[in-house]
Formats: sequence, structure tokens, C-alpha cells
Amino acid sequence: MTQSSVLRVDGTRIVAGDTPVILRGFGLGGWMNMENFITGYAGSESQQRRALRRVLGEEGSERFFARFLREFFTDADAAYLASLGLNSLRIPFNYRHFESDAEPFVIEEEGFALLDRVVDACAAHGIYTILDLHALPGAQNQHWHSDNPTQWAHFWEQRQFQDRVVNLWEHIAEHYRGNPWVAGYNPVNEPADAHGDAIGPFYRRLEAAIRAVDPDHILFLDGNRYSTQFDQLGDPLPNTVYTAHDYALPGFVDGGPYPGVSRGEYVDRDRVEETFLQRTAYMRETGTPIWVGEFGPVYTGDPARDEQRYQLLQDQLEIYDRHDASWALWTYKDIGLQGVVTVDPESEYLRRIAPVLEKKARLGVDSWGSTDAGIRDVLDPIERLFETEFPDFQPYPWGARRWIHGHVRHVMLAEAMVDEFARAFEGVGPDEAERLADAFAIRNCRIREGLAAILERAAR
Repeated sequence: MTQSSVLRVDGTRIVAGDTPVILRGFGLGGWMNMENFITGYAGSESQQRRALRRVLGEEGSERFFARFLREFFTDADAAYLASLGLNSLRIPFNYRHFESDAEPFVIEEEGFALLDRVVDACAAHGIYTILDLHALPGAQNQHWHSDNPTQWAHFWEQRQFQDRVVNLWEHIAEHYRGNPWVAGYNPVNEPADAHGDAIGPFYRRLEAAIRAVDPDHILFLDGNRYSTQFDQLGDPLPNTVYTAHDYALPGFVDGGPYPGVSRGEYVDRDRVEETFLQRTAYMRETGTPIWVGEFGPVYTGDPARDEQRYQLLQDQLEIYDRHDASWALWTYKDIGLQGVVTVDPESEYLRRIAPVLEKKARLGVDSWGSTDAGIRDVLDPIERLFETEFPDFQPYPWGARRWIHGHVRHVMLAEAMVDEFARAFEGVGPDEAERLADAFAIRNCRIREGLAAILERAAR
């Protein structure tokens, strides 16, 4: 399809030429930035890759990941998005596809080959792409999705990491300068600058560096504290969209009924809108466009509960439409928790890792999509100890309880399970490794038809 002009910001609108554009689509979680709940491993992507290399060998590991990256999103996936009437795809990627820690500042062209294939496939079907650096060197936040196994975000404290990100974005901006189907650059996903004094200056430095190379593309900038806090960013930058993430309590795995009480708070449609308005106050006060870069419930497999989550999603989409907000639903494809496209439960890949998935759920290993119900006997005494001995300890970003869970469940237990996931692939040769990765090809997957119908109505 033909698109002549690069999108730009015009007041509160995103426009192509003089035509307003509302971006409606998905995030492509789990592809160039893998996540444990999306594909089934434990811990961080780098831990998984090292463990699978030990088990599959160099050739088997390379062929598995090459096939996975090729099949996870193809022209057929872009065509499916277009069939729903969606017009955008946010593409998260890990810096490791472009740069090695052993050779900082040396840009690897293989990363562009991967991105180009999806950008071009989407363009062919009239779909804009937003390029999202989801995992930065040193880790920009405390959690697994920045490929961080430690709960410490070192990016904000070390100039070398910041210099590498500026250098990477200069190369990306040079590569995609003038491409009208790239809606813009989302340079830091869910930043979590604990002190709040580095993010504003870094954004300004990064904006100047990108604009010196590519003066035209929109910047999509996340707020601090996982894209929920904007008071540390200062005045808005030119041709910039600020992005809020808008996950709603009833959509979490431990969320209550909707409407009803979730984590001690009553949530109905009015409360959902109130939360959205709070999270997007900066955009409305500064007269800039609204883009909800991530949101969306998880699905439990219980028909009654999932119907409530569909209702929650429909309410959010109606609210966004009424406020002219663009959006990217998380996430497009996974092994069954959240995606509209899901891996077949009968696939050889899921049959192999089924015991690992059961154990991860039982121990609450994944931060997203699991609960602590199976290890309360472990957590109760630790939580009581902190309440007694350290009552004022409220670490960034979410306080003591989630900090404890992060260390116990999502770091310590997750690391212990990394090799257990890899052992599920013992005896797999290179040819079979490739076939296992084919489970993520859309031709072998299932469609969550109820979710697809909701999105098609919202898009049209």
C-alpha cells in the first residue's frame, strides 16, 4: 500500500498529511524480546538462551531460535491483523539483537534484517509499526521484560549504558529515516528511574540525538514508574507522543469479578475511566496526543471469568475511542494467557514443557500470570518479618511486598527453574528443534475468537 508522508503530531492529534490517524493494534510481545509467560521458559531471556544452548548444542540452539524468529510473525500474521481492521503494531526488541556486551557500540546488521522483515510485511498490509526498545543494556527497570534477572535497574546510574542506547537509536533513526510506515520510535519501554532525576535529562539528550539524524519521525515516550508517572519529564518535546500503560486491576490473574473488588478496591466501568484519566492527565494538560502503549486482561480459561474480562476490555476500548486515544493491546501471540493467537495446546512444544508450566504455576514463578497461592507458607513468615523489623521499608517501585515476591518468586525460584526448562529439550536434535519452533507459526496456532470479534468491532 502507498503512504506518502511520515506521521507527525499536530496538537492533540497524530496526522498523516492533514488526515487524523488513530493507531489501533497490538504489541508484538515475545518475538525480538522474549518473555517467560509468552513462550513458557523461566527467568529472563538471556538465562533461557544460555540454558538451551547447553542442552541443544550450538547448532540446535541457533536453528531453534532462527526458526522461532522467522515463524513468530510473518506476512500471514500481518494479513490477519489487517483482516481485523487494525492499523498498527508495536514491535518490542532487545538491544542484544543489535549489539553485544562484548563489543559495545558495534552495531550488528542482523537486527535490522529481522525488524525490516516485519516492518515491510506490515507496510504491505497498511499497518504502521512503532519500534520499541524493550530491553536496554543495564536494564531500564527492575523486571524480567527488560531481560533483567536481578531486580536492579543499573541503566539510570551508568553513563556507559546510556551512551550505548543513544548510539543504537542514532543507527535506527538513520536506517528508518523517511520510512512512512514506521509511525515512530518508542525508545525506552517502561522506564523505572528510582530517583527520578535521570529520566528527564536522558530523554532530552536522546531526543536531540535522534532529531539530528531523523527530524521527522514521532517519538513515543513512556512515563517513569512503568509508564504511569509523567511529572518528572518537564515540558513536552516537539513532535512527541507520551504513552501511558493502562492495565486494570480486574484483568490481572488474581483480579476479582468485574465489576467487583480486586486487591481490596472496587472497580467498575466508572473507576476504569477514572484511572485512565489519571494516567493520561499529563497528555490532556499539555495538549498532546494520547497513546495507551500497553493494556489488556489475561484469560483464565474459566468461561464466566473470561466473559467479565472481555467486558472489561470492551469498556476500555470504548473509553479510549471516546477520548480519541490510540492504543496497542498486549499481546498478539503467546502460549495461551493473553494473545489473540495462541499456540495449540496439543503441539509437541507445549507437551514437552507441560511439567515445567505446571511447576511454574504451582510455585508462582512468573511475575505475570501466576499467583502466590502455592507458596504462602514460604512468603508469610518473610512478610511478617519485614512488617515487624522493617515497617518503613518501601522500596521502589511498588513497596515491600512486591519487592519480596520479586526476589523470592521471580528471581530466586525462577533462576532455579531455568535449567529445568532446558532439560525438557534433552535429546532434541537440530532438525527437531526447528520443528518445535514451528508451533509459533500462525498456521499451527489457534485464534481466540471472542477476543478477535471484540477487536474487529473496535477497529471498524
